[in-house]
This record gives sequence, structure tokens and C-alpha cells, in this order.
Amino acid sequence: MKEPFVTKDKLEEIAASVPTPFHLYDEEGIRENAKAVRDAFAWNPGFREYFAVKANPNPALIKILGEYGCGCDCSSLTELMLSEAMGFTGDKVMFSSNVTPAEEYVYARKIGGIINLDDFTHIDFLEKTLGYIPEIISCRFNPGGLFKISNDIMDNPGDSKYGMTTEQLFEAFQILKAKGVKEFGVHAFLASNTVTNEYYPMLAKVLFELAVKLQKETGCHIKFINLSGGVGIPYRPEDEPNDIRIIGEGVHKVYDEVLVPAGMGDLDIYTEMGRFMMGPYGALVTKAIHEKHIYKEYIGCDACAVDLMRPAMYGAYHHVTVMGKENQPCDHMYDLTGSLCENNDKFAIDRMLPKIDIGDFLFIHDTGAHGYSMGYNYNGKLKSAEVLLKEDGNFELIRRAETPGDYFATLDGTPEYKKMFRDE
Repeated sequence: MKEPFVTKDKLEEIAASVPTPFHLYDEEGIRENAKAVRDAFAWNPGFREYFAVKANPNPALIKILGEYGCGCDCSSLTELMLSEAMGFTGDKVMFSSNVTPAEEYVYARKIGGIINLDDFTHIDFLEKTLGYIPEIISCRFNPGGLFKISNDIMDNPGDSKYGMTTEQLFEAFQILKAKGVKEFGVHAFLASNTVTNEYYPMLAKVLFELAVKLQKETGCHIKFINLSGGVGIPYRPEDEPNDIRIIGEGVHKVYDEVLVPAGMGDLDIYTEMGRFMMGPYGALVTKAIHEKHIYKEYIGCDACAVDLMRPAMYGAYHHVTVMGKENQPCDHMYDLTGSLCENNDKFAIDRMLPKIDIGDFLFIHDTGAHGYSMGYNYNGKLKSAEVLLKEDGNFELIRRAETPGDYFATLDGTPEYKKMFRDE
């Protein structure tokens, strides 16, 4: 059974000043996990976790990760700007983008970030944009086909829009070396949300063997291997969580078997985890505000898919705890819905839960990554507040809820805005 990281009494205290719905984060859990990741890869002196900003772009949370040596993995101009504003510049920024506008490459270089090229054609595009090629560059690799662990198909890289083919990668390294690049990185993302300790070691073996061949055949000096993300979390109570210590040792073993004998034992290991770093340490807190009895039993929440898009978008499972009723039998079947004019606006379908009464707090687990960050404003809905539950038991508002003024702000200065909101 999944247990909330907060009590019902504490939720009532928070909700007295920050109305539901809101995203709540567990500072203690975030810190413990960040330390565990750092320790798991401490065998590699150059290791760095570049937190995927897209997973959760809240500065208060990213700054906590920075205390444990993390950098920022950015995918857009605004993420680069946010990282710089927090003090992440230079090699603490990895710019992993695709279909990249020229101004984003310019800004990435302005703050000294490492550019990770997604496509072979981006070499010329980058050179025309900047007027030069940086002395350190990374290239994203896509081996195609299916990625398997044992007999299990983990994902289908061949159907992914990201990265270069093997042939393109070798040619890219040769061209980039001729253009003055001195240090190279190899990046790959082959599977998403893997709940197995085998994924990173298997991926590492593929990339380490590729790096040895690349360095030998092109003469390029490979500085780092970026294992990217893909290390998942147990959304369902029955799932066995990943053990980052076992994962780190698995990568270490392959490192010693492949890279060290090839004279590449000085190569740095990078990761770009978002979900693993933050997912389990966030929750969407909402209240039951309506019930409906037709062909099914519905509980209507004051949150909706704009607060957590994953169930509507992917059919993703998020566990739900009815606060204060953890020990009651799950003998009622509900669909938990929001108020959007979309039938897929459901947090749970045919979910067995204790009897839910109007006013009950619902704690929707594992929303710390790709929760708030995927929010939107469909139906004129406004994004919710974010709250940090601090280690000492106090809480802090780390992002206020949006207001109608925020929603209309981009109309400011237009004739229609002036007509609608003119001063009387």
C-alpha cells in the first residue's frame, strides 16, 4: 500500500491558507533521494545528474537538487533562462533540444551550456547560427529497432523522432572534429519509465561499446556518456521500486569491463533523470466536491486534468488515497473526475476505494514529475498552487495559484482587452 508523506491534519492546516487543489512536495524525500543518487555514482569522479527541468520547473525544488551537485537539463529557451536565473550556467547546463530555433542555440552558448545535437543537419545549422562550433559538443544517438532487456521489449527507438543513426553519428564526429571540437559526449534515451535495475547498465553497455569504437575509428576524445533519463518509479503499489545503488553499481561494473581496458577510464557519466528525482515526492491534493449516480458512480474533484494531464493523455495510473480512511475497506467503485468538458478528464476509472464523502481530501500520488509542468488552460482553467512540505514540518508556498488576471495578461494592450477591461 502506498502511504502519503503527509497527514490529514497537516493537509487541513495547509488548506486553511492554500485552498485545494494544490501540488504538495516532500522536501525530506527529495533530499534523501538526491543524496542517494549522488552516492550511487560517487565511484565516477566526474558524475553529474542534470535534472530534467521539463519534469518540474519550480526553482525552489531545483535549488534543493543543486545542493547535491545536480545541474539542469534544458529543452527550451525559457528553461535555459530559468536555469541561468537560479545560478546554473556553464557546464552545469545541458541543452538537449530538438527542432531547435536558432535563438535557443545562441542563448545556450551565451550561458556556456553544453549543446547536445539531436540531428546530423544541426551541425551546419549550429555553425551558421553561431558562426562557430563549440569546442565541447554532444550528439544524441538512436540505434533504431527495438530496445530489449532479456526477452522484454522496453521501448521502440526506431519509432522515435530523436537522435542520429549509427552511420550519421560516426560521420558527425568526424565532421565536428575537423571543425575544431576537442571534447565529445554521447547521449541516448532508449526507454521511458523503466522499473528495473537493469535498464541503465544495459544502456551503458551499448553506449560504452559505441564510445570505444567511436574514439578508436574517429580519433575523437570522448569526455562523457550521458545516460539521459528513463529510470522510472513504481506508480502502482504492487510495483517493485528501482534501487539506485544497485543501478549505480551495475553501471560501474560495465564501466570497468568495457571502458577501463580500452584506456577510457577517465570518462564522465551523466544522467538526466526527472521522474526518478522528483516523481514520488509530489502529490496532487484535491477535495471531493460532487457525487453523481448514473450508469456509474462518479466523484467530482476540484482538480482536473489541467492539474495532472497524465491519466487523460496516457491512461496513466496514479494511486489515490482517501485521507483519514486509509484503513477502511475499498468496497466502492468510482470514477474520479474533474470538471473539464472532456470525457477523458478522469484521475481514476473503476477504482476500488473507501466510501468517499463530500469534503474528503484525495491524495493523488507520484505527481512530482510531469504533474504541474504539463498543465494547461483549456476551458479557461487556472493552474494550481505549489506547496513545499519542509523537513521541519512547516510548509511554504513556492508558487501561487494562477488568477484570472494571469489568464488575461497576454491580451493586455490589445484593443479587445481595452474594451472588455477598460477602467470605468
